[in-house]
Amino acid sequence: MTFDEILTKVRGIAQGVDASGMGFLAVQVNLTGDNGGVFYVEVKDGRINVEPYPYDNRSCAVTMSLADFNKLIDGKLDPIFAFTTGKLKVDGDVGKALEFSKIIKK
Repeated sequence: MTFDEILTKVRGIAQGVDASGMGFLAVQVNLTGDNGGVFYVEVKDGRINVEPYPYDNRSCAVTMSLADFNKLIDGKLDPIFAFTTGKLKVDGDVGKALEFSKIIKK
């Protein structure tokens, strides 16, 4: 799967999430490996935005391989397991990363 396909997939998942009761959240996702890239997911004013850019004033940054991230959003990789085994790294607020994982899991 390519970076653009991942981005499209995350946007589709985000459209199906009711963010009306959620507080502010800004997570930068750094995907490593072939076809990797950077995008962010922002929850603000009850809306979720997914854009292919770095986010300077973020709650946290999540770094993992593109292949593992695809498994994560497909529900084939548990985020807690990925974190404890080093497949997922979090820079910043780990609690916000957990909130983020609830948004993107199918």
